[in-house]
Amino acid sequence: MTQEPIVRMRGLVKHFGDVQALRGIDMDLPRGPVGLLGPNGAGKTTLIGLLLGLVEPTEGEASIAGLVPKSRADRIAIRKRVGYMPESDCLLPGMTGVELVSTLGKLTGLSREDAMTRAHEVLDYVELEEARYRPLDGYSTGMKQRLKLAQALVHDPELLLLDEPTNGLDPKGRRHMLSLVEDLGRNQGKNILLCSHLLPDVEKTCDHVVVVVKGRVALQGSIAELTAADEARVHVEVEERQDEFEIALRAAGMSPEKAPTKGLIVTVPDADDADAICEVAASSGFHLRGIDPVRSTLEQVFLKAVDGADVSATGSRPMLASEEAAITSP
Repeated sequence: MTQEPIVRMRGLVKHFGDVQALRGIDMDLPRGPVGLLGPNGAGKTTLIGLLLGLVEPTEGEASIAGLVPKSRADRIAIRKRVGYMPESDCLLPGMTGVELVSTLGKLTGLSREDAMTRAHEVLDYVELEEARYRPLDGYSTGMKQRLKLAQALVHDPELLLLDEPTNGLDPKGRRHMLSLVEDLGRNQGKNILLCSHLLPDVEKTCDHVVVVVKGRVALQGSIAELTAADEARVHVEVEERQDEFEIALRAAGMSPEKAPTKGLIVTVPDADDADAICEVAASSGFHLRGIDPVRSTLEQVFLKAVDGADVSATGSRPMLASEEAAITSP
């Protein structure tokens, strides 16, 4: 039996005066970890606000975990079933870590005893056990981010909304946060909507992705399917004499290119023509080490989705893998 989507949006429109933040969003978010990508100003934060009932739509409707955040009763119910980790700090000065997490647990409907028990459990999970009684003013950026994740988890929600969870973190802290998000989505079966401008973060932790550009959905689907093998391009490697093999392929009417590492990338009209590569190898005495279809990357999928869009009009685009690696390498 197919599971109902955790989030539904139908004809969702939101105007702020003359600014059109959302321009008719129709979207079903499947259960599991989902990445929400888009340039700054594309409407991602507005979407989260609408789901939480913090913002009212101009037109259309959104439901989250089967609840429509129009009435006060549904908004309170959503508070019990959704955990929200905002991008900006949501910390109350003068409190310790355990006081903050338990207080926010009580706001979701937990009893005082249950809130305190769960606070200790989630602080252990995010590895803040030794800092739980320290005032928040002395927390580092990484500790504050993990504390924000702990408060989103305290009531064991059905859905986690994580807005830029790696924001401001150094490489070590970022890897730690991503390992927690990946564990929650992949090992603990949490439903997650991860809002990020870092493509590698989404690719590492999520199974599905939604790309929003200028208030519209530009692309959505399973990452595995979106980056599925392009059968018209194959990676070929021979045991020896690669240069001679390249010449033989060209003589057979193919257009091989050197792969970034070893081997060749060969473009063929369709999957059946991969057999022609094997025939060239067999007839010329080359021993194939491997022949595999080439997959797209999420970066390529994203760039294709926003091709032709005036990204500069909506702010900076998400960071690509090569750019992210350059600034986060230790």
